[in-house]
Amino acid sequence: MKNILKLGITLALYATAACVGLAFVYTGTSSAISARQAADLQAALKDLFPEADRFEDITGNIISPEPTVSFQSQYTAWQNNTLNGVAIQAVGPSYGGDIKALVGIRADGVISRVKILEHADTPGLGANAASPSYYVDKAKKITFTGQFANKSIHDSFEVKQDVQAITASTITSRAVAALVKTSALAFESWNSEGAAQ
Repeated sequence: MKNILKLGITLALYATAACVGLAFVYTGTSSAISARQAADLQAALKDLFPEADRFEDITGNIISPEPTVSFQSQYTAWQNNTLNGVAIQAVGPSYGGDIKALVGIRADGVISRVKILEHADTPGLGANAASPSYYVDKAKKITFTGQFANKSIHDSFEVKQDVQAITASTITSRAVAALVKTSALAFESWNSEGAAQ
């Protein structure tokens, strides 16, 4: 009985030490992780709107019209106090779980660019949505997300119609197209209410 009690106390001390150590590691790295995520987001915003000189967080102002697609954050892009466009961070279901994309929409209602931020889809298949070396049009060197650039918010964004699918990954292709279409519809509604002024 005495040995069991001693063993239990020893295990409790080790577990406490491990928890304290883990808490210190988390405390020490959480600010670095947050700073890195903020820097990555700024770089992604700059990719969507390279001419912008500032971005303003307007999260909560643009509402998703689609229940399966949520908007995590939204930013307006400005150049010399003129609105260049809006970036919407959209999340929706895909083959391997949720997929997150940043959708840039210019003030004139044209998609500037789409950037996949996170996904859990199959490597070599659905993961090609984020690949800079996978082309849906090899001759023109157009990537899967690259095909959305310069489309109007009024386009249908339908796979096998005006969106070329990733080979053997129709679910992922539809998931990304749904994020872009939902963002476009939400932007149109927000813009028509004069919120962009």
